[in-house]
Amino acid sequence: QVQLVESGGGFVQAGGSLRLSCAASGRPLSWFVMGWFRQAPGKEREFVATISRGGGTTTYADSVKGRFTISRDNAKNSTYLQMNSLKPEDTAVYYCAAGSIFGSKSEAQYTYWGQGTQVTASS
Repeated sequence: QVQLVESGGGFVQAGGSLRLSCAASGRPLSWFVMGWFRQAPGKEREFVATISRGGGTTTYADSVKGRFTISRDNAKNSTYLQMNSLKPEDTAVYYCAAGSIFGSKSEAQYTYWGQGTQVTASS
């Protein structure tokens, strides 16, 4: 079992920045591909970004490319999502997830999920 706990969400004005953290326990984070997803009110959960086990390869949704950066520190058993130039449409609950297949944008490929953290970007 892996437990994931997100933190760092909050309220920010459009154009601002936030850094989300996801702390893992129960298993070494290095065993897993890590991903970030988000769910806005009334919408389905969608892929945001994913990072390979070693951190050398990343993939982003087109909507966040160039603004968001996913990273990880396996020594600290943590993964991060730096979000810059936030827009009102980025408002959502953000979830981190652990899986085994790199490059997947599908929720089904991720086995473990955090409880989510709210991000609100106001215009």
